[in-house]
Amino acid sequence: MDFLNVCEVSKQYDGHLALDRVSLSIPAKSIYGLLGPNGAGKTTLIRIINQITAPDSGEIFLNGKLLSRKDISRIGYLPEERGLYKKMKVGEQALYLAQLKGVSKADALLRLKYWFEKFEIQPWWNKKIEELSKGMAQKIQFITTVLHEPELLIFDEPFSGFDPVNANLLKQEILALREKGATIIFSTHNMESVEELCDEISLINQSKVVLQGNVAQVRSTFKKQIYTVVFEGIYSPSHVMCFDCLSCQVSNGITTLRIRTESPNDALKEILKDYKIISFSEEVPSMNEIFINAIKTSSK
Repeated sequence: MDFLNVCEVSKQYDGHLALDRVSLSIPAKSIYGLLGPNGAGKTTLIRIINQITAPDSGEIFLNGKLLSRKDISRIGYLPEERGLYKKMKVGEQALYLAQLKGVSKADALLRLKYWFEKFEIQPWWNKKIEELSKGMAQKIQFITTVLHEPELLIFDEPFSGFDPVNANLLKQEILALREKGATIIFSTHNMESVEELCDEISLINQSKVVLQGNVAQVRSTFKKQIYTVVFEGIYSPSHVMCFDCLSCQVSNGITTLRIRTESPNDALKEILKDYKIISFSEEVPSMNEIFINAIKTSSK
């Protein structure tokens, strides 16, 4: 079942069309990648979902009902532009933001204790935000985003400022939040993270959705019928093969052949006539390659 439906949403600013009839269907308890180059319209859509601004046309439905102001408490938003008060102490600020989201002080203290212990940041409680590094402040903002246990979470470039160890920690927490029932919109330029985390994606370019679907299916759509075959012996074709040889490397009597073919089974049979195959694999394009190709194609 879809938890969030964006239906034909358009938005224009001073003659600039930021969104042009954009539609998304985001399944419940999924991680949905919202992708696109800078200026594509992603931030505008996120602001509309958060009701920071309103669409010129189109509608958004949350769990089957038209999105309304009362739904704000059901959403947690981690923006790319960080918004913590630098002069406030960490604990004081976290409590304040939790209570703004409707969490009682007693519950907020219990939840903050859990998260501060989980992230091993108990000594930060009485520090001011300005005393923290960018990555440390990012952890605090992540906690304040999820503390009221929202049904819908929106993360905009959540790994900005994190080293690889802490980025991996945050990835595990995002996956855990999905397992607990949250629906997550994940906006990023990091395509490796998309492959690791996202169930489905929409790619927006020049205000329009140009690519959409399940991550595995999207990657499969862009396959180029290229395979890598590794076998014992030195490759020396004695007749015309049913494939195009793109490259051939030989090392210690082992050949690595990169081929293009529309009939991989026939290609395997041909090679097996003369060689013992060690491995056979299909090249699947990365999300980064797909992202670049789709943007170039849609920008023409």
